[in-house]
Amino acid sequence: MNSITQIGLITPASKRFVSQNKRLLLPLFLLVCFAVPSLRDIAITALSDAFFQVSVFVAATLLIYYYAIERLPQLELSYLSAKSPALEVFFAALLGALPGCGGAIIVVTQFTKGQASFGAIVAVLTATMGDAAFLLLATRPTEGAVIMAIGLVVGTMCGAFVNTVHKHDFLRPSLKEQTRQVKILPTRIIRVSKPVWMLAIFPSLIIAFLIAFNVDFNQFGEYTNTGIHLFGAGMALFIVTVWAYSSKGETYKQITSEEDECNPSSKVVKVLQDTHFVTAWVVASFMLFEILVNVAGLDLKTWFAHYAYLAPLIAVIIGFLPGCGPQIIVSTLYIQGIIPFSALTANAISNDGDALFPAIALAPKAAIIATLYTALPALGVGYGLYFISY
Repeated sequence: MNSITQIGLITPASKRFVSQNKRLLLPLFLLVCFAVPSLRDIAITALSDAFFQVSVFVAATLLIYYYAIERLPQLELSYLSAKSPALEVFFAALLGALPGCGGAIIVVTQFTKGQASFGAIVAVLTATMGDAAFLLLATRPTEGAVIMAIGLVVGTMCGAFVNTVHKHDFLRPSLKEQTRQVKILPTRIIRVSKPVWMLAIFPSLIIAFLIAFNVDFNQFGEYTNTGIHLFGAGMALFIVTVWAYSSKGETYKQITSEEDECNPSSKVVKVLQDTHFVTAWVVASFMLFEILVNVAGLDLKTWFAHYAYLAPLIAVIIGFLPGCGPQIIVSTLYIQGIIPFSALTANAISNDGDALFPAIALAPKAAIIATLYTALPALGVGYGLYFISY
């Protein structure tokens, strides 16, 4: 390898290119699936389902979230803590229970500023399900609401308990430690999708609701159902391609900043960024599932049925992984009927979503200990539900 590098076949520039373009593997893989006749129908169905069952509802929900609920971050947990420590922990858990990772990032930021306690960090990381909540709410709203309620209750209880064991400033980083930032590559291509979404969002919402109510599109014409599937697959491929070429052009410190007001244009960009991220992971997990079942012949449902007692433990371990992608895969397995509700609940309590990235960047020690603390209630609740259901 060293000799290859020395003669110039592998240069630092080529390494950077490969590192920055790993995302292109997903759209390239999808194009290959379209080219292979045996995989074409699988790819079209998976992409269409991902767009109409998830992407459209995520975009609509995020629009409401950023425009209607964004004022909540202006509430300081230090004010609530002064009134009642229990109120501070409850509100932190409430922010975590909201779909997405915004609420958890808010609490992490306020913790580093001395406005929130360590118990609030544990509460919000326990309660949050991250972007996986959007997938669950879009496909299984009842279960999604139950998971959010469980997270709120368990998060509040855990946060209150931790505050009785540790001081409020436990593991709070110094000002010098807080200067650490995690940079993400800037891009402008995300704005290319804005006019496409503006044209597609309303008819897509109508189609998505009709699909949710099991409407037979063949009654509207022989090729209507096929056309809708091709449109949904095309939109999903477009979204994944834009995601592959784009990333958030901000540092985590900028993302978690509470001083800068978010103008309408920036709000739309945030909606598109999060929607594209969730869509990419949903498409990847849907495709993985379909290929394993239809091509490889793997019967995941039978495997988990034989080893059901391991499902909550595996879900908790997956919850330790930073980011929302692995958690979206867990939610997909539940939606497909592969893993039980107990495993989904264990993962929801254990995982911290994208909030773990800024937490590690701004308060690494607190993030690691808080994440380990969330494993205890995750195992307890997960196996409690497992033994009740079995």
